Amino acid sequence: MRFARERAMGRIKSGERTLTTAEFDERARRAATVIQDLGVEAGDGIALYLRNDIAYFEAAFGAGMLGIYPVPVNWHYTPDEANYLLTDSGVKLLLIHADLYEPIKQAIPAGLQVIIVETPPEIREAYGLTETPQPEGLPRWHELVNAAAPFSGEAEMAPSTIIYTSGTTGRPKGVRRAAFTPEQAEAVNTMLGWSYGYTDVLAGKRDPATITTAVIGPVYHSAPNAHSSFSIRVGANVVICPRFDAEALLALIEKERITHLNMVPIMFNRLLRLPEEVKRKYDLSSLEYVTHAAAPCPPPVKRAMIEWWGPVIWEYYGSTEMGNVTCLSSEEWLAHPGSVGRVQPGVTLRVVDPEGNDVQPGTIGEVIGKGRHGTNFTYQNSPEKRASMEKYGLITPGDMGYFDTDGFLYLCDRINDMIISGGANIYPAEIEAELHKLSGVADCAVFGIPDEEFGESVMAVVQQMPGVSLTAEGLQAELKKVLTGYKVPRRIDFADSLPREDSGKIFKRKLREPFWEGRERRI
Repeated sequence: MRFARERAMGRIKSGERTLTTAEFDERARRAATVIQDLGVEAGDGIALYLRNDIAYFEAAFGAGMLGIYPVPVNWHYTPDEANYLLTDSGVKLLLIHADLYEPIKQAIPAGLQVIIVETPPEIREAYGLTETPQPEGLPRWHELVNAAAPFSGEAEMAPSTIIYTSGTTGRPKGVRRAAFTPEQAEAVNTMLGWSYGYTDVLAGKRDPATITTAVIGPVYHSAPNAHSSFSIRVGANVVICPRFDAEALLALIEKERITHLNMVPIMFNRLLRLPEEVKRKYDLSSLEYVTHAAAPCPPPVKRAMIEWWGPVIWEYYGSTEMGNVTCLSSEEWLAHPGSVGRVQPGVTLRVVDPEGNDVQPGTIGEVIGKGRHGTNFTYQNSPEKRASMEKYGLITPGDMGYFDTDGFLYLCDRINDMIISGGANIYPAEIEAELHKLSGVADCAVFGIPDEEFGESVMAVVQQMPGVSLTAEGLQAELKKVLTGYKVPRRIDFADSLPREDSGKIFKRKLREPFWEGRERRI
């Protein structure tokens, strides 16, 4: 995607480092020269095993100028997981922060070129890294970029980043798209514009330099990646944060006069748990557009955020494969609590029964659709998985839901999470929503476990709030007041924490796996 650079007058900041857009553009062009000189060609990929850092964007933008795919890597990966991604993606170059190299060194495929990126002070401070080993004998990114001449050729239409999906139900899959046509690029820009609150900028009605946003989610995830790259590309002011910290975010909003944010519900939870005196300590009046997605947001949490931050909270729904397809404002959500929005212009979205027929409003079915840019993607080395995503010419993100009579979409659950007990379909999200309403419940996950009589029975794992003592019997009694008997979990366990990834999604597979081990059951 390309934008008119004369409009882009923002700045990019990380720790004590600040670059103007022009300075960043020059470094990205130098990065392109470095990548090109290493023999990486259009259509190849480069792996970015990096935390949130300016170097990530230098490399990603530089690669894009050459028609090369950036492939961000979840730096939490085990060596086995890292080896899988680096092998499956077929990348020709690996950029990695110095402190992350040693733990996965043996997992790097033979022959893969490696460049070390110095771990900057703000990342060392954020992660308590007192010492960062400096691998010997490997080239240094900043030295290479500083010495390179800026790429002077005509920039290619940048291909999309290859995002490896979270892998909550198995090995991650790399979503790969060909470079967009100009028409597709315009459609994507429009989609990202309403997703992140930049519609007026794209229409030429607002100077992008009046927008300041922060990158607070890890850029190896789809939404933070798209949000941060798009914000830089349009010329907004972008503050890169090494990691999310609830109070630090409030302080950053006040200090930098943040106007726009892209968040996930787990961040809302952590903000709401701050002491009242901390919440009142900071000036948040600069906020204009705070959007969230990626994971379900419990209605009590969202209502509390709107009450605190005002009607600046927006939401969108989509997936890496399908694109973003719905959007709704705070006012719309308050009128339709629990909804994820209405279908946006240029989007196709249906809710269908198993035969592919559209269901009536209020009837649960499978959500299928395509964003403004179409469905032209593949999974790296997995054509069979790509084929399984196709339904009636549209893409299935694996969600069950329904439209109300006003055209607002509600999600019920993931298809893989649905519990079939005695022939009845049970949606864990409905039970989780009721659990979240109960006093003392900090977090929860509901899933199916084997049952000799019914096939599956409902189980819940509950995380209690600090200082609270709950019982399974007490929770079951409360749930029986609002749920049909067969939906009430027959077993409730308690845990200090639940396995979540940074996007807020719970790894239910990790909770469910032990119960289904050795059985013929997809988990």
